[in-house]
Amino acid sequence: MSISSRFTVGVHILTLIELNKDGISSSEFLAGSVNTNPTLIRKIMGMLKKSGLIHVRPGIAGTKLAKEPSSITLLDVYKSVDVLQENELFSVHENSHAECLVGKNIQDALTPVLSAAQLAMEKVLGHVTIEDIVNEIAEKEKPNTQ
Repeated sequence: MSISSRFTVGVHILTLIELNKDGISSSEFLAGSVNTNPTLIRKIMGMLKKSGLIHVRPGIAGTKLAKEPSSITLLDVYKSVDVLQENELFSVHENSHAECLVGKNIQDALTPVLSAAQLAMEKVLGHVTIEDIVNEIAEKEKPNTQ
């Protein structure tokens, strides 16, 4: 099972809003870039708005970032779009056989490792900003001068 695609779509939305800041970033425009339905974009935009990452004006096409792109981390996006159930990246199966050597110990053996892995991922996401993603995309679009 993977993290919900809402995370990458959320990053896509915020990055495109920043790159298109002089234009109109409607849900239809954003959906065209993501190649998805505007309804899905509006749902994710609602989550981003609720978290204070974007401003959306009802009845008026267009969305703006609510903060500077340098102050929006990928961890902010990750937390905003409900990618996890019960705030756990990894779920350990329950109801293992209590008399089995592995069944009775697997949760206690895995939980610390999985918690550390989630914390490591969140630390990495916390050090990357929307500005970093915008700059990376801009760099990739520069003409090759070699």
